[in-house]
Amino acid sequence: MLELRKLNKGYANGRRVLNDLDYTLEAGEFVAVMGDSGVGKSTLLNLIAGLDTADSGAILIDGVDIATLDDDAATRLRRSHFGFIFQAFHVLPHLSLLQNIALPLLLNGSGMDRAQEMLEAVGLTGRGNDFPRQLSGGELQRVAIARALVHRPKLVLADEPTGNLDPDTAADVLHLLRAELKANGASALMVTHSLAAAQSADRIVILTRDGLQPAPAAPAASA
Repeated sequence: MLELRKLNKGYANGRRVLNDLDYTLEAGEFVAVMGDSGVGKSTLLNLIAGLDTADSGAILIDGVDIATLDDDAATRLRRSHFGFIFQAFHVLPHLSLLQNIALPLLLNGSGMDRAQEMLEAVGLTGRGNDFPRQLSGGELQRVAIARALVHRPKLVLADEPTGNLDPDTAADVLHLLRAELKANGASALMVTHSLAAAQSADRIVILTRDGLQPAPAAPAASA
């Protein structure tokens, strides 16, 4: 579904974060990405999302190198295939909660019915006409999660999706995320520092200077 080939990224100060990174995310796979701060986890998501540009290498979606698409085609692909959950929420302050959640549906020419369903699924029933300024950080994160899932994307990119949520709400949101992914046969890459969140994924990988590596197995319990 998603293939990264020899992906490289560095910054003007000379710091390199990704070095010839190769990785394949299969259709329907939910993978948690962990690693030290500054190793490039969020940068990786931003590159896949098209919010940043790699120095070299390729990002393929269903075998298509997104760098070969013109701006309109790339935008259509991201609108229809991608769902984004970012730490900064990116909730639009001048739109109501329901309008924020419905935005991907409107951009894809779909109706708004599922927006109400997702509003309720993230525990915000009856709040559709409220505005972002009336919400806590945790509630804003739930709006962002609902918006990312509402159009049934094939690839979800999540950067610390439970970072602003209490443990019970985080568990509910992760359960919703897994259910939506499985129902739609979608894939997800979730960057997180939370081991509890990571353990909700199908598997965990660690981003290091040497690329994405399988997480070490937990030690066996002593008898």
